Amino acid sequence: MNTSPSPSVAPAASAGLGVLRTLLGRPIPAVMGVLNVTPDSFSDGGQFITPDLALARARAMIADGVDIIDIGAESTRPYTGAQPVTAADELGRLKPVLARVAALGVPVSIDSMKAEVVAFALDQGAAIANDVWGLQRDAGMAPLIAARNVPVIVMHNRDSVDPAIDIVQDMIAFFQRSLDIAAKAGIARDMIVLDPGIGFGKTPEQSMTALARLDELGTFGLPILVGASRKRFIASVSPSEPQERLAGSIAAHLLAAQRGAKIIRTHDVAETLQALRVAAAIESKQ
Repeated sequence: MNTSPSPSVAPAASAGLGVLRTLLGRPIPAVMGVLNVTPDSFSDGGQFITPDLALARARAMIADGVDIIDIGAESTRPYTGAQPVTAADELGRLKPVLARVAALGVPVSIDSMKAEVVAFALDQGAAIANDVWGLQRDAGMAPLIAARNVPVIVMHNRDSVDPAIDIVQDMIAFFQRSLDIAAKAGIARDMIVLDPGIGFGKTPEQSMTALARLDELGTFGLPILVGASRKRFIASVSPSEPQERLAGSIAAHLLAAQRGAKIIRTHDVAETLQALRVAAAIESKQ
């Protein structure tokens, strides 16, 4: 566990205020583009590891219409093989690029489970925290989020897969624990987004169940983010490598949008945005 960083409010962090409400007020789900500055992410590890490549990727996503850029410097690949890194490793990867990406003008979220890294990212202009362990891994995370008053994405996760459990009930119990932590820390409820964590601590069947029953998370009354992009459950239906799963990703994301998802996290911004727009246009004709 990391030493908790100072939670004092930095001027740059104020960019997070109001961002979430703006994103959620759009007629179709907001599109979050993935930017991994890692050597080992499951789909695009190493492709954007240098600052110039990362910046070019961010600009390309902006040209494609992205609403949020989610930057991460530690692979949290949802299967086996991810190599844990220190906060120093993450910071070393982020320092040359994060402020430059934030300066492009599109809201940036920081994908990290470490409070120290999130604090740095907020200081550099990130507006949203994205915690793949839902405030339950680093005890310093919730106080930091509360002090900075920024939106936080709370993702469901598990240390191991258990095919025997009801995964949706497990998600509900997990989120209740996360929301209790958030409330005790003073995080405003309207700054929280829930993420079912497709592929994380789940069998392919459980990932599909989480998507099929996504509307059951509506009991919390909070916005939902879904990131099914290129995930392995797609290959369990139609054998494919990660880069071959665009169609399956879009199918999953359209279903998620129909079931209430307000943010879609994807590697393929232009294609996902087109699909969401077309689906919304067709629905409007009913």
